[in-house]
Amino acid sequence: MKISVIGTGYVGLVTGTCLAETGNEVVCVDIDEAKIEKMRNGQVPIYEPHLDVLFERNIQADRLKFTTSLEEGLDHGDIIFLALPTPEDEDGSADLSYVLNVSEEIGKKIKEYKVIVDKSTVPVGTSEKVHTIIAKNAPCEFDVVSNPEFLREGFAVDDFLKPERIVIGSSSERATALMRKLYSPFVRSGNPIIVMDEKSAELTKYAANSFLATKITFMNEIANYCEKVGADVDMVRAGIGSDSRIGKRFLFPGIGYGGSCFPKDVKALKKAGEDENYDFKILNSVIEVNAAQKTILLPKIETYFNNNLKGKTIAVWGLAFKPETDDIREAPSIDMMEALLKKDVKLQVFDPEAMPNIKKLFGEKLKYSESMYAALEGADALLICTEWSIFRTPNYEKLKQLLKNPVIFDGRNLYNINDMETEGFTYVSVGRKEINAKK
Repeated sequence: MKISVIGTGYVGLVTGTCLAETGNEVVCVDIDEAKIEKMRNGQVPIYEPHLDVLFERNIQADRLKFTTSLEEGLDHGDIIFLALPTPEDEDGSADLSYVLNVSEEIGKKIKEYKVIVDKSTVPVGTSEKVHTIIAKNAPCEFDVVSNPEFLREGFAVDDFLKPERIVIGSSSERATALMRKLYSPFVRSGNPIIVMDEKSAELTKYAANSFLATKITFMNEIANYCEKVGADVDMVRAGIGSDSRIGKRFLFPGIGYGGSCFPKDVKALKKAGEDENYDFKILNSVIEVNAAQKTILLPKIETYFNNNLKGKTIAVWGLAFKPETDDIREAPSIDMMEALLKKDVKLQVFDPEAMPNIKKLFGEKLKYSESMYAALEGADALLICTEWSIFRTPNYEKLKQLLKNPVIFDGRNLYNINDMETEGFTYVSVGRKEINAKK
């Protein structure tokens, strides 16, 4: 099939590349000429495991092409994916300007029947708005479909190629048939293609992300309470995670969630509720708790240093909002580092992928280290913000040699409490007892 993808951000590039991988002819469209030229030369503009292999293979097979011409993309594709940014507006709502502006141009440029697919995360009623805008100028028939993505950064290629489910919001049998045909190679194992109305499909994405954000936040609240009463959140997590009604995933406590989806989508759904005079009380609490959770370790760091952080040096492991990505949007590391910089703390940082993006934000305020151990040299303490695998089994003797004090503030609960005690560290994590090497 002939597919066009408008927008080559995270979702658009993964969508276009993975659709090409199943034999479709894909044209990706973006207004950024420099970015398009780099991709034509085989450079992947984002870090996502396994994407580079598929990207290169499909370019060489001439199934994946790039252009800055919207008209070229529209002429090529029978199905047109809109994978455009919907950033958070000042009031918390989703900014639809990119989607609606492109829809205006689509209406002026399409010449024959097309299926226009909202792949971006958009509020309820967006497909209706897109249809209305295109219809003002379109000289031909077309359909608008809602097809939300459920891609996890770090696992996006696997999630696209082996989806748990595909949601299609469509009131057109013709469009639905084309979408089923497009996705049939991805559901050969029997996972469902769920067809529903457009508004329900749009809400499904917001509901899914908001539920997962709520699950994470609830576990963070339990962790905070564990510290008050002397319980161990790891034990509690094991106890409730074995219940099939709850499940084991998204129960790991820490310093809050971040990324491009959860924070934005929770706020957007909350604002959408307000627009309908509905108060999402749970989401209000989720937003409030998560904001506080990001700096939950700061008072503990201050206490350790007797409320005198000025001039101290802290090593930071992990800057991305989660492992296996270079995405720093809403990353808890940012909140922690900004708070520590205000206390005149010097920061030596390391992340396998995210340092270039962090440098764009912080500039020379941070010292960027070549390795995880280089970040420790001369540091007074270690702070862990992201659970990259390379941090899970460090050389503890090397840590103690490089750090001025054998102290770790672990925002992701990477290490076993007993191991930390045996190794002689002061170890502060989330929802578990503190180990104090001085005692």
